[in-house]
Amino acid sequence: MKRIYHGPWTLAGLACAILAAVAMLSLFSCGENRQAGNKNRHHMDNKDLKTIYLAGGCFWGVEKYFSLIHGVKETEVGYANGSTATPTYEEVCSGRTGHAETVKVVFDPEELSLPFLLEQYYSIIDPVSVNKQGNDRGVQYRTGIYYTDEKDKPIIEASLKRLQQHFKQPVAIEVQPLRQFSRAEKYHQRYLDNNPGGYCHIPPGKFQEAAQAREAAPVYRKKPDDELRRSLTPEQFAVTRNNATEPPFRNEYFNNDKPGIYVDVTTGEPLFLSTDKFDSGCGWPSFSRPIKEELIQEKQDLSHGMRRTEVRSKTGDAHLGHVFTDGPKDRGGLRYCINSASLKFIPEQDMEAQGYGKYLPQLRREAADRKSAEK
Repeated sequence: MKRIYHGPWTLAGLACAILAAVAMLSLFSCGENRQAGNKNRHHMDNKDLKTIYLAGGCFWGVEKYFSLIHGVKETEVGYANGSTATPTYEEVCSGRTGHAETVKVVFDPEELSLPFLLEQYYSIIDPVSVNKQGNDRGVQYRTGIYYTDEKDKPIIEASLKRLQQHFKQPVAIEVQPLRQFSRAEKYHQRYLDNNPGGYCHIPPGKFQEAAQAREAAPVYRKKPDDELRRSLTPEQFAVTRNNATEPPFRNEYFNNDKPGIYVDVTTGEPLFLSTDKFDSGCGWPSFSRPIKEELIQEKQDLSHGMRRTEVRSKTGDAHLGHVFTDGPKDRGGLRYCINSASLKFIPEQDMEAQGYGKYLPQLRREAADRKSAEK
């Protein structure tokens, strides 16, 4: 058992001091887990990584759990959103500073999404418990999600809304911007790696689940025509299924310059990024390349007395448009001339929530490269 504080500050302080001394002795006797520590230091300078701060009771077990998840690159335990800048463990234990024992989780959004990470978090806490997780009681053991990127807030709120559907009681997880985070003392870092028999309120089997956790890849499927007739507009159906062509300059995306991703309107499968879109003057959306070559298929098109190369989506077999060799030379020389009716645009700010978060790093990298090239 770790710590249960019911008494006044003096008793709590004494308990914390004893625990701290024992933990430090254990640390010196066990040594550090070098392999795990190396994982903490990898990718520190990668600008594409994302960070979220999670409070879920005793931070020893929470850190251990997240350090095992594929795609998590760094974990660190500390004290978040309290009233003092650099509290000690004993001060936090008193409950008077208002800090929450919190784990900083740095992850690669190309390997796992924030919604998936939050689902793992929910699996190791009691979401409706107030200031109590396992045997640990006190304001420092409250549950909380603290973010540093304002764009994460609606994603977190949507995730919690889904979670609430499983409970009659209100979910007690607080959601706040990270106001302050103070790194905990050294002996708390990677505590369960250094002290395998140490206290943890999380069942041991959960750690094996964490190591095996993988976010399921989205499944895109070709839909039958009767289903598409119900979900598409007449123009979208005519273009995607009957190879029709929408009018130039009178379509939804020909002059759309917002950042985001374009997906197959029939399946939702990603096709093009806004960073590869350019103004060709033809009146239809033009792209220099697809996200991946394997997402599309090309066919010879001899209709209307012309010899052209038709472009179709690979999974949905939807007619998209045609590809020509008169595109910008500095972008490879190709022009994918695509019907707006074949596409659905997901703005950058909605990509994570709608399941396209893994493409955000690529989108932002390419946007930065374009800006740099224009200078």
